[in-house]
Amino acid sequence: MRFGARQLTLNLPVALTEALSNAILRGNAEDPAKRVHIHGRLDKDTLVVEVTDEGSGFDLDACTIDPTRPERLESEEGRGLYLMRKLMDSVECLPPAPGSLVRLTLRRAS
Repeated sequence: MRFGARQLTLNLPVALTEALSNAILRGNAEDPAKRVHIHGRLDKDTLVVEVTDEGSGFDLDACTIDPTRPERLESEEGRGLYLMRKLMDSVECLPPAPGSLVRLTLRRAS
């Protein structure tokens, strides 16, 4: 499919796991009555995965913390969004009222 091996065995699984974890734990606040929806799309240039929760939404830029800063090195929180942004070509947060939609985009290797 012209994606690099690392893209499919590391980047996508880690980013998707983080997006799902955030949707369940933070977006839906672990409420078993709330759902998380996943939608995937593959075209000639990209693989796009969207994760939607039923939470109150969030600001992607405001919530992305750099865990490599000295004061954050020992913290166990705040790595998910940072990892998603490092591993994917694009990460977007769109408000589908109610909830949040996180769109992860991976472009095919040249």
